[in-house]
Amino acid sequence: MAQLSYHDRAILNCIFNPNLPLEEASVLQPTEELKRQKSLEIKAIRLTEEGKIEDALNIVNKAIEIAPHKPSLYNNRANIYQFLRKFEVTIGSFFSEALQDTSKAIELSTEKHRKTLCQAHCQRGLLYRRKNELELARADFEVSANMGNNFAKGQLVELNPYAALCNQMLRQVTDALK
Repeated sequence: MAQLSYHDRAILNCIFNPNLPLEEASVLQPTEELKRQKSLEIKAIRLTEEGKIEDALNIVNKAIEIAPHKPSLYNNRANIYQFLRKFEVTIGSFFSEALQDTSKAIELSTEKHRKTLCQAHCQRGLLYRRKNELELARADFEVSANMGNNFAKGQLVELNPYAALCNQMLRQVTDALK
């Protein structure tokens, strides 16, 4: 019996699973270009962890050239921008580079990209909090927290004025007991 090609399997999968988004229904083999993009993304993350931030930025930019619609690349680049302190608004731009990239990651994310979506909302919440735009920060933290992000849950508690007041009073009591 003859083996079906990847293309034939993708077509059959689309026929038998018409409600799946096309990218999930497809079983096509990853192209060499997509394999290269994934390799570059992993390398950029590793370089960031090693403190080679400028190198990581160059690598992730190459990955974005290959796959400009992949949300995790923008979220990772936003993280790199934060290491480079590029979270401040530059002249001629309303948003910082990091904020632009987290928003792009959110815009490109689908249900298939839940982890990236959760991380991007949390990261954007931190950027808004840094700019003292607390309502926008709270909204992003809520989305991320509802997706299970414990850090975002903690940020929501910190943004709660009553919780902040309780924490302040508790600190005063413990300081007085020392």
